[in-house]
Amino acid sequence: MTTVRCTMAQAVVRYLCAQFTIDDGQRVPLFPGVFAIFGHGNVTCLSEALEAVQDKLPTWRGQNEQSMALAAIGFAKAKRRRQIMVAATSIGPGALNMMTAAGVAHTNRLPVLLLAGDTFVNRRPDPVMQQVEHYGDPSVNVNDAFKAVTRYWDRIVHPEQIISSLPQAVATMLDPADCGPAFIALPQDIQEIAWDYPEAFFTETVHTIPRPRPDRGRLAEAAELLRNAKRPLIISGGGVRYSGAGEALADFAEKHGIPLSETIAGKGTVTHDHPAHVGPIGILGSTSSNALAAEADVVLAVGTRLMDFVTGSWTVFAHDAQIVSINAARFDATKHRSLAVVGDALESVRELDDAVGDWKADAGWTEKGRVEFARWNQALDGFQKPTNAPVPTYAQVVGVVHSKARDRDLIITAAGGLPGELVKNWRVKAPNTFDCEFGFSCMGYEIAAGWGAAMADPTRTPIVMVGDGTYLMMNSDIYSTVLSGHKMIVVVCDNGGYAVINRLQNAKGTPSFNNLIKDCKVKEPFAVDFAKHAASMGALTRHVESLAELGQALEWAQGTDRTTVITIVSDGFTWSPGDAWWDVGVPETSDRETVREAFKTQKEGRRRQRVGV
Repeated sequence: MTTVRCTMAQAVVRYLCAQFTIDDGQRVPLFPGVFAIFGHGNVTCLSEALEAVQDKLPTWRGQNEQSMALAAIGFAKAKRRRQIMVAATSIGPGALNMMTAAGVAHTNRLPVLLLAGDTFVNRRPDPVMQQVEHYGDPSVNVNDAFKAVTRYWDRIVHPEQIISSLPQAVATMLDPADCGPAFIALPQDIQEIAWDYPEAFFTETVHTIPRPRPDRGRLAEAAELLRNAKRPLIISGGGVRYSGAGEALADFAEKHGIPLSETIAGKGTVTHDHPAHVGPIGILGSTSSNALAAEADVVLAVGTRLMDFVTGSWTVFAHDAQIVSINAARFDATKHRSLAVVGDALESVRELDDAVGDWKADAGWTEKGRVEFARWNQALDGFQKPTNAPVPTYAQVVGVVHSKARDRDLIITAAGGLPGELVKNWRVKAPNTFDCEFGFSCMGYEIAAGWGAAMADPTRTPIVMVGDGTYLMMNSDIYSTVLSGHKMIVVVCDNGGYAVINRLQNAKGTPSFNNLIKDCKVKEPFAVDFAKHAASMGALTRHVESLAELGQALEWAQGTDRTTVITIVSDGFTWSPGDAWWDVGVPETSDRETVREAFKTQKEGRRRQRVGV
């Protein structure tokens, strides 16, 4: 057997460089790059290995371990899970900073390879700087915390172990059912050890993503349910995007006359004006989809885990509606008493199409979908119509941004009030141009994801929309994009704090407290000049005072040569209305009459929830 002698760290990097995949018919690196912040857990060994291959496997310097891992997630999303970025950190706080990003990737079923430095296996110098000691279990350190938020976890305590570990990590990240973050801890003393690795371990390998086909029996049951349905509804989820099933599902819906709604993660799998489209569903959804969901007798849920914002905490569907769930993951397919069709979305939709034959839904039901959606579009026109109000609403800002966005520009948001306003108001112009991270609703995802998305596809411009609260939480990758030359446009809507959570607080009976800056324990409220702040990081910036100025600034931003930030003061109290209910905890007892009334209302809402789901 021919062997190659190298350190464990060098072997890891060499293996990564030898992995390839197919994207849009092209052979491309499976791991096209590494985001890294070096410290004493990885700077002497892993960095030495990465430096030697920087022309083949480029390393990008992050500003924060969490944000660089979020950038990797934004990259994976933009690539529809076809390529995977690596995020590498030192030990201790550097590693723990990636925990939130791991939660984002795990919740959203997105691949990212996390490599964290670790303490010494030989324990000779213990405790080392940044080591958290567990008195009763010296084998435990902070890296064990990643077990809760990763799909694959390993700690390499012998250099030979990567021969079995790395292929398992890759297989997990490429598996449609198990897809999520993989974490590998690399102890400092093991990184340095040289080993005679089989040369075959470094053989170039081209990976393809498997497409598991559904069970014929389950598929026949699903087809029978659809053929007998009087009022069927399709829900398109994020899995449709990753399977590349958007066009097939849209054609299926149109052919069979079934209204097609979408989840937050699924928004953008079809264009807004597709004949079968009836808008987003649920709490952030449209009156059109929610009205149809209330009457639907069969719900075909494709590639969605049916989280509470989609189901209105299980109040948007009739109690006797039958759910058919097509999902690559058995865990997601079997939720909520669904008829589970476990399989790839594209293959399953194609085979279901054959199974239902020439059947079409009742023409009256199909027409009801068109009528409801037309009403919803009229409502959107009203939400976005400019007024003489001194401060614009989020919906009005979204309307202007939409009017200036090019067809392929990618809109990105994640938390606060903007997800609701964008999911409702953004009319998708081209497939796969909408990214609202709401599985984890992670504040701070947006700007970092913009960096990753710009890196993933330099032929289009990410437009990142954030509130002032999110901007203050994580903004340093504006600097990263200026350094690396990956342009994005950032629109900052300043509404004076955490306005949407203030709205929820008020709606459940509690006076405004600790959310808007003016309601916090501060010496004197004042406004941050976000344009000047972004300019200090090298971005081109402009503060605007009106919707007209916003439109002009966006036209200017489209022609700039680097990341451009536009800021505008926006209304923190006016929101696009929604008609779905959300179950949240409200105090059962309180001295406030408003809270007691809110609790009564919450109890009434819970009576409408589907039982046993």
